[in-house]
Amino acid sequence: MDVFEIKALDLGARIGVLRTKSGSIETPYLFPVVDPMLKKQNVSVRELKELGFNAVITNAYIALKGYGLNVDIHKAIAFDGVVMTDSGAYQLMVYGDIDIDNRSIVEFQCRCGSDIGVPLDIPTKAEDPRDRVAYSVLETCRRLEEVLDIVSSCRNTLWVAPIQGGVHLDLLRLSAKRIIDRGLLSAYSIVALGSPTTLLERFRFEKVIEMIGVVRSVIPPSIPLHLFGAGHPMIIPFAVALGVDTMDSASYAIYARDGRYMTRRGTYRIEELDYFPCSCPVCSKYEPRDLVEMSLSERTRLIALHNLYVLRQELRRVKQAIKEGRLWEYLEEVAHSHPAAKRAFDALLKYYKVIASRSPASRGEVKALMIFDSASLYNPRAFTARRRVKQANFSKWVRGKVALVPLLPKWKPLVKSSITARMRSEGYFVVGYAPVLGPVPSVISEAFPFSQYETSVKFCEDVLEVSALEVQEFVERYCDLIEELFVMVCKDIEWSVKMGIHLYESCCRDRMIRRRLVFINCGEPYDELSREEGSRNL
Repeated sequence: MDVFEIKALDLGARIGVLRTKSGSIETPYLFPVVDPMLKKQNVSVRELKELGFNAVITNAYIALKGYGLNVDIHKAIAFDGVVMTDSGAYQLMVYGDIDIDNRSIVEFQCRCGSDIGVPLDIPTKAEDPRDRVAYSVLETCRRLEEVLDIVSSCRNTLWVAPIQGGVHLDLLRLSAKRIIDRGLLSAYSIVALGSPTTLLERFRFEKVIEMIGVVRSVIPPSIPLHLFGAGHPMIIPFAVALGVDTMDSASYAIYARDGRYMTRRGTYRIEELDYFPCSCPVCSKYEPRDLVEMSLSERTRLIALHNLYVLRQELRRVKQAIKEGRLWEYLEEVAHSHPAAKRAFDALLKYYKVIASRSPASRGEVKALMIFDSASLYNPRAFTARRRVKQANFSKWVRGKVALVPLLPKWKPLVKSSITARMRSEGYFVVGYAPVLGPVPSVISEAFPFSQYETSVKFCEDVLEVSALEVQEFVERYCDLIEELFVMVCKDIEWSVKMGIHLYESCCRDRMIRRRLVFINCGEPYDELSREEGSRNL
């Protein structure tokens, strides 16, 4: 049986099933961090399970120090779901050294019954010098090889291979390639991106996205990718879109101890709020002033519960977007919620080829394409549709007379519209034009997404320029077959005016082709306007 099975795809994101000896996890998934001694655990493991978290992560190093060798980690934390154990690398990063070696901590994770284990890698901070980071890359890989005999024999545990390199993307790529080149993926079931914690704490999401992009461009898509320390809802959709399957964080509790309240749009201190922008059980029962007046322990517990609700809700939103094939549109929405999210989105665009190559070419049932602005040009559903038009041959339809008409909502689908019927009766082949969609020949206008889309009214100049050039390229491809070009403009829609005039002035301008420009009012059917009334020469 495969350890990881992919159930649904969109962009580089996957809904999948990760199978362990203690049960399965539906990905994308976030492991809440649990204190193995339960002394600092503000939210009980029972409450975590009730919230829908069937897997947690805890610290093997602290568990070993607290319980000794002979412990069952599931019983120690009273959790009957999936337990992932970290090696103690975080303590290594914070304190510089810990009194245990790699082989001992790996043997302990196997012995204590961990479902998912991690060797003792060497994490780094964002500000660490390059030579320190280079050492962490080489030493982490050496340690992965050092424990291959234990990892290979302890087959009830899924083992994670951490990738180091931090913000030094060339070192990060080297780390990922070494894991592949040395055949380590035959023993390690999961890879993990290490050392993003300090970047995430500073909302440097764009750097983390660049790191994920590098790793995902090297690691095969079939291998699940874990992201250490990804504890804010804003990073989740972008990380998942690039192929992160699981992540972990103690942020829900750390933020709560500092009185910080998570939202999709950022983080607030509890005393700054007059109203809760949330309807989770905590926020429905209490007002901000109620929590401010509570004891520190109870306030911390309630904020931590709220933070967990927000994280879980974000994961569900992302999963639903994947199922609907609308993850790109969701990323566009989140990108406008906070400058850090916008920077993350811009960084993600650098890895567009990785996303586009792994996004499914076709799906079953799909939802309408949502078109917003310039970022929508990169939506793989729109991009794929434009590419289909470029690759197809329409020469058997483009014979003599071509009419370019704005693709208006009232004329969807274009092939069945009154305007197409009218123009066809006069011998024209009708091609629609629209921002983001570009040229839409009427003969394919029923295909997705040319009739299944919703769009805004105003677009920036970049979108109009790119879209108009694509329409122009389409027309000029068939210039030798065209005798007359008829361009219709809807004069009360700005994008139609700008695109239509550009097309009239630019298409086949070096050829002896009759060109005509017609302006209409969008609220009136074209049937009611004579061509003479609406036409003019520029």
